[in-house]
Amino acid sequence: MDWRGEGILLAARPHGEVAAIVEAFTEAQGRHAGVVPGGGGRRMAAVLQPGAQVALAWRARTDGQIGTFVVEPLRPRAPALMADARALAALSAVCALCQRALPEREAHPGLYRATLVLLESLAALPDWPVLYLHWELRLLADLGFALDLAECALTGARTGLAWVSPRTGRAATAAAAGAWADRLLPLPACLTAEGGPADPAALAQGLALTGHFLTRALAEGPGARPLPEARVRLAALLARG
Repeated sequence: MDWRGEGILLAARPHGEVAAIVEAFTEAQGRHAGVVPGGGGRRMAAVLQPGAQVALAWRARTDGQIGTFVVEPLRPRAPALMADARALAALSAVCALCQRALPEREAHPGLYRATLVLLESLAALPDWPVLYLHWELRLLADLGFALDLAECALTGARTGLAWVSPRTGRAATAAAAGAWADRLLPLPACLTAEGGPADPAALAQGLALTGHFLTRALAEGPGARPLPEARVRLAALLARG
């Protein structure tokens, strides 16, 4: 059994004295792990960095084995973000969420392409935090927790959306929510079709919204786990502005 392709390196951890177990996110194979012989050495340390784009060759005797990876560097991403703590935190959060939330060896090609766009934007676009919020919405959809933020669940209105049900993930206008608003999650305008500023307050609301459903998705998946610490750090940085 073998395949070749490229992917986003998510994590690497020591395995034995000189090897490493690497996890990568690929378009065709999804989240996939493999042993990198010699991956624990100094020469490979700069290659096996979370967020790096790498070429991969995987081989195993049977499909059920973890197999081995040959990893070749294509493009590092972390070095270009070292001067921007928020962007570096976003890179770490993306890798940690993909590692923790995605089922192993299940293809998510649309999410993979969206992840590439987001990671490339971290060093190029000043408004990447809004892209990050939309990326978390895409991740939720791929996990089976898609939010319906297009219209009011009660009236069908497509403007004035201000709240989201923490149970159903459907939006509601301020008028329709009425006295129930204190039981709902705020929906920042930057996540609606009308648009709005992505200031620290709006980003905090958006991350609280997606974080609520990501926590549910991780709790209901195999082996319940909390949100990754990297994602918690990113939320704190963006909320501070």
